[in-house]
Amino acid sequence: MLIETKQIKKVYKMGNIDVNALRGVNLNIEEGEFIAIMGPSGSGKSTLMHILGCLDTPTSGTYLFRGREVQDLSEDELANTRNREVGFVFQTFNLLPRMKAFENVELPLMYSGGRAAAIRKRALDVLERVGLEDRVNHRPTELSGGERQRVAIARALVNNPKLVLADEPTGNLDSKTGHEIMELFRSLHKEGRTLIAVTHDPEISEYADRIVKIRDGIIID
Repeated sequence: MLIETKQIKKVYKMGNIDVNALRGVNLNIEEGEFIAIMGPSGSGKSTLMHILGCLDTPTSGTYLFRGREVQDLSEDELANTRNREVGFVFQTFNLLPRMKAFENVELPLMYSGGRAAAIRKRALDVLERVGLEDRVNHRPTELSGGERQRVAIARALVNNPKLVLADEPTGNLDSKTGHEIMELFRSLHKEGRTLIAVTHDPEISEYADRIVKIRDGIIID
């Protein structure tokens, strides 16, 4: 089991008001699964993704990632987990505009250390894997939306993570490009990667093995 959550709750303080983003989530995900988490705006799906990706911690409950309780990890251990074991793909791409494609992909490896030549080769190899071998020297402003998302996927894959989390990965793309990106995710899944896509689009969720529906901070299906 890669992920186990038991009665995960998340409460945010908004002045004197408690906002219950998650109200007791129980979810198990095995290695190699492709999961779609679906729900309307405000349902808690992005909060759940942030917790699963170790970007945030629950207010209460237990989250085990690869058998370890995330709440027990130090800040350094959490940062190491995020960098080495989890890859993130965001709707807005989150690329640095002044850096070329290969430089954006190299960034996670820079934090891990290693020789510059090896880092460069790994970044170029992953960009080739996502079909951008002829665009490695282009900056984000010189790329289409689909190409920028492919750079973001390459960056997510460069450390060969156990888990890839995608938050509305096709939200800023036209439907044709969106399906091309999802076909890329499908091919990555066939390689044995664990993928979790957060989406409100039922067409995108059809690519997944399993659909988890969330509403008002609880899993309803």
